[in-house]
Amino acid sequence: MSAASPQLHGLPPGAFSCFVTGTDTEIGKTLVSAALLHILALRGVRVAAMKPIAAGAEWRDGAWHNDDADMLAASAHVQLPQAITTPYLFQTPAAPHIAAELEHTAIDPAHILHCFDQVRAQSDAVVVEGVGGFRVPLTHTFDTADLAQQIALPVVLVVGMRLGCISQALLTVEAIQARGLSLMGWVANVVDANMSHVDANIQALTQRIKAPMLGHIPRLTTPSAVQAARFIHHD
Repeated sequence: MSAASPQLHGLPPGAFSCFVTGTDTEIGKTLVSAALLHILALRGVRVAAMKPIAAGAEWRDGAWHNDDADMLAASAHVQLPQAITTPYLFQTPAAPHIAAELEHTAIDPAHILHCFDQVRAQSDAVVVEGVGGFRVPLTHTFDTADLAQQIALPVVLVVGMRLGCISQALLTVEAIQARGLSLMGWVANVVDANMSHVDANIQALTQRIKAPMLGHIPRLTTPSAVQAARFIHHD
């Protein structure tokens, strides 16, 4: 594979499902997930969204809301109950295992998988967004990498473009491959508007990541699924 070839590929045609992970927290997983949902909906795919664990919720309009989960729900074609799309919604903005302990809740991986099966049964495609980076603890013995492995969908990696992203991205790719998962591709998302040498960093990543680069999202003034989708390669 040549150094430039990953840039020549786009998303798979038609309907596809994927698990979206990232190099860290707050690097654009939700934005990319929403963009993928928007693209699939434009293709006429009955696509559903799932964010199994969300931490940081507030009470609005008679219900608990998480901004990330709400953005995904708004971008999905198939609307399903939050009880199955986000089975674990915590008020505390903290790592899931910490939030769960503080709120006297035990995260049960089997319940997440049961909810995923329900979501998949009611749609033609599912975009599942992980929480934080690829190896965030969910319990004392189970993390998001374990969850991705059990869900067994192709993975889309969101690389937050900022200083240090090359090492973070390559380590995450190694972790994904170590779980026997397929890396569908990766998206460069600019999180630091003042980052120097963005193009050089992207070139270094395309030379080292043996999977398609699916897009390069600049720093958006008003981030939205529609805006982000413009920068992801698709038909």
